[in-house]
Formats: sequence, C-alpha cells, structure tokens
Amino acid sequence: MKLLFAFALSLCAAAWLPAADLTAVAYVPAPKVDAALAHKADLYLVKADNVGVEGNYRDKAGNVELHEALTDVFYVTSGECTFVAGGKLKGGEPSGPGQIRGGTIEGGTTYHLSKGDVIVIPAGIPHWFKEVPAAISYYVVKVPAAPAPKK
Repeated sequence: MKLLFAFALSLCAAAWLPAADLTAVAYVPAPKVDAALAHKADLYLVKADNVGVEGNYRDKAGNVELHEALTDVFYVTSGECTFVAGGKLKGGEPSGPGQIRGGTIEGGTTYHLSKGDVIVIPAGIPHWFKEVPAAISYYVVKVPAAPAPKK
C-alpha cells in the first residue's frame, strides 16, 4: 500500500511542477487527461516555467486573450468553433502579468477549427474563441517566447 501511495504521489508531482523548469519526464495518465478535456479536473496537466500543457473544454464563446510572452499551440481533440486571431486588440483589461483579456479584435483572421486542427498563436497576437456552437475540447501547449535578440 505504501508503494502504491508513493507511486501515485510521484505521478501527481510530475504532472504539476510550479515555479521551476521542466527537467524531467512529466507523465499524465489518461484518466486525468480525459477529465481535463471533459472539464472535470484542473486544466493544467503540466505546468512549469518553460512549458505548460492544458486540457480544455468549452461550451460557449470566450474572451479575447493576448499573452505578451507566451506562444499558444492549440490542438483540437473534438468539437468545433469559430476562432479569430491576429488584427488589433481593442479594449481589454490586464488579467495577470503579461496577460490581457476582454475587448474585441479588429481586422483579425477567422478560422473554423475542428477535430485534428492545430493553430499556433505567437506571443503578442490577440486570439478569441468567438463562437462555439456546441462544445470543443482541445490541448494548449504554452511556451515562453524567446527574448528578442540583442543588437
């Protein structure tokens, strides 16, 4: 029983690594992934300073988001949505360090995302789940943007 508890504790630690770079393998078992994609658990599957992996579920439109220092890589696992990216963010409020939420996007590109699609949103580009007709599940890999080269 102690061995089983130690094993379960190590899995939890590997899947949640706050405030440090990920330097070891992070394994997330399928039930935790499935729960995150069905919105039954914490969204972050792996969290570290140098990478984050979320399992997300949404059944309605979201707010416009802009991450000043994070690139988002989305992979749709089920469902569909109308997604807008690019253009100019109009309005919005800071929601955390380097994060802006709300407002609208002027002049962005509209994409129809569905199962199997991948879209990469570089840091500094506004993006928005504008319409979600039923529900959508997706992974987001968050990668810190590389600092601009010094001249």
